[in-house]
Amino acid sequence: MSDKFLYALARPLLFSLDPEEAHNLTLPALRRAAGLGVTRLLRRPLPDPRTVMGISFPNPVGLAAGLDKDGAYIDGLAALGFGFIEVGTVTPRAQPGNPKPRMFRLPEANAIINRMGFNNGGVDAFVRNVQASRFYRNREGVLGLNIGKNADTPIERAADDYLICLEKVYPYASYVTVNISSPNTKNLRQLQGASELDALLSTLKDAQQRLADKHKRYVPIALKIAPDVDGEQVKNIADALLRHRFDAVIATNTTITREAVKGMAHAEEAGGLSGAPVFEASNQVIRALKAELGDTVPIIGVGGILSGADARAKVEAGAKLVQLYSGLIYRGPALIRECADALRGRG
Repeated sequence: MSDKFLYALARPLLFSLDPEEAHNLTLPALRRAAGLGVTRLLRRPLPDPRTVMGISFPNPVGLAAGLDKDGAYIDGLAALGFGFIEVGTVTPRAQPGNPKPRMFRLPEANAIINRMGFNNGGVDAFVRNVQASRFYRNREGVLGLNIGKNADTPIERAADDYLICLEKVYPYASYVTVNISSPNTKNLRQLQGASELDALLSTLKDAQQRLADKHKRYVPIALKIAPDVDGEQVKNIADALLRHRFDAVIATNTTITREAVKGMAHAEEAGGLSGAPVFEASNQVIRALKAELGDTVPIIGVGGILSGADARAKVEAGAKLVQLYSGLIYRGPALIRECADALRGRG
C-alpha cells in the first residue's frame, strides 16, 4: 500500500480537525510509527549526495524549521527520508507563543496562515530533546538547529538572545540557522535592515569562531530571510552575507502579503502565509540573491513547494538545496521522494 494512498486516507480526518490539533496529533503518531518500524514501509529517496556548507547531504530535500519547534520528533521525521532535518525555532527561555487559534488552512490555495509566535519550551529543553534523539546520538544525518529571540526581549538586545542560543546548540548542530524573518515576533524583521543586520552578523561570526576553537569543530551558520524584501534590501543582505563570510542563506520564510488569497476564508488572519502563494515571491528572492552572491554563499530554497517541478524551479532559480513544510500538509510524505527524484542529477 503506497504512502500516497495512505495519506489520501488520513488527510480527510486530519483536515476535519483544527490545524494545530492535527499537528499535535500527527507528530506523536509519527514518532510511534517510526519506533515500531512502520515508517520503513515508506519508499525513501535513493541516495543523491550533495556537499553544501562543507556538509555532505544524503539528498537535497530537507524539512524546514517550524514543524518541530522543540526538537521532540526528530527520529520520526527523519524516518520519512529527508536529506536533512531542521528543527526550531528555539528561544533562550520557554514561551507560549501567541493566543489560539493561531493556525489556519486555506485549502483552495494550498496555503497556511500561522501566527504561532515561536512557541517552544526554551533552549535547554530543546538541547535535551536533540541529545535524546537516536538521529543525533548515532550521527544518522544532517541536523539543522534554528534559533530566534524571545518575544519580550527588546529588539536592541536581540543579539544577546541569538548568542545564548548559539552557544547552547552549537555542539549538537550540523548547521545553525538564524531566524530574523518570522512576521510573528514584533519588530523581528527590523534585523534585516542594513545597519542592524551588519551588527548582528558581525557578532554571530565572532561567536562562531570562538565556539569553533572551543569545540574543535566548525559549525556553519545560515541566515533565514523573508520573501517581503525589495531589490535594495536583497543587495544589502547579500553584501552583509559576503562581508561576514556567512555559510548559507535560506530563502524564504512566510509572507505577510495577501494578494493571492484575497476573498478566501481566513485570508485576513494575521500571521505569515505559506504554501503555494509564496512560491514565486520566494523564487524571485532566490534569483536576486543568486545574482548578487554567485556561488560564494549557497542558497537553500523554501516556499510553496508542492511538486517535484516546484523543487526543480527552486534549483533553477539558484538554490542548492530545498526544504518542505506546507507542501507536506497538503501532499503528505510522498512529496519528499517526488522532489528528490525531480532533483536527481541536478547537483
